[in-house]
Amino acid sequence: MTKRKASLALVAVLASGCIATPPTNSQINTAVRERVVNQPPANASPAPTAAPATNAAENFVVNSVAVGQNALLANNLGWTFGGKSQRGWRLYTLLINRMINTEENINTNRFAAALARWQQGAGLAPSGVLDGDTLYGMISVWQSRRIKDRIYPHPRQLITAPASEFYDPTREVELRQVEREAYNAYKRMLAAAIADKSLGLQTTANNELAASEKRLKIISSFRSREYQERLRRLSPGAGRAGLAVNSPHFTGRALDLYVGGDPVETVDWNRAIQVKTSVYKWLVKNAERFGFHPYYYEPWHWEYIPQEVK
Repeated sequence: MTKRKASLALVAVLASGCIATPPTNSQINTAVRERVVNQPPANASPAPTAAPATNAAENFVVNSVAVGQNALLANNLGWTFGGKSQRGWRLYTLLINRMINTEENINTNRFAAALARWQQGAGLAPSGVLDGDTLYGMISVWQSRRIKDRIYPHPRQLITAPASEFYDPTREVELRQVEREAYNAYKRMLAAAIADKSLGLQTTANNELAASEKRLKIISSFRSREYQERLRRLSPGAGRAGLAVNSPHFTGRALDLYVGGDPVETVDWNRAIQVKTSVYKWLVKNAERFGFHPYYYEPWHWEYIPQEVK
């Protein structure tokens, strides 16, 4: 396998939401990967702490070559996920911008310059081009910030959330449980979202989400191993939810939240709708303050990691 092909063959991650399989040396140098993954998040943003930009990185402010490459690769970079071919990284633009600490459009010199600075801090060549190696480095960082300890909660650690807080208010009681700390953090985050009038969330007199308001309501929370096993037995050909064997939902600290479109459909056209919604944009900017981190591939999936509350 050539070095170029290896750089584009990103590690396949189980679509159930499990942590990505570590890469081989042919995909990315081990030392580079460790430097990227182990970067601590900066206080002001989730991007790794970048080293001071060199002249090489600053030169991308006036270099149009990187801009053209980014415009092309945003839609056409080939990579794999869950054994399936993927194309482009445009769906992850908001998360990418958050990581490299910029709000610039991907078709600008300033985006390329910010990317070059991030690449340099991550130990990658500061090309200003979001190629396969760079995308893999970003995915490694995102995945490293997810729930690692899949500790099964004790029943006393779970609370049963009101049916009114779920996207489907008829959801069974067994499926309305949430780990206590995660639930309290969700309520704080929801209160902040409701207070942000730019979102226009419909509320009750008690400042809770109205019955008619589906956005940011819980789609799925704690799922027991027994429930998951029943799904596998009843539907051996089921999708991600039915086949997951080590789901972060087992912890009670993973929440699927309604952000728009089809609630949990991973086809590109649906995710393209979701990442453009106001509530998803709000979560990308604010969820980390409450301890929630995204599963980059599923815009609706957020995981609570209490030690990382800002």
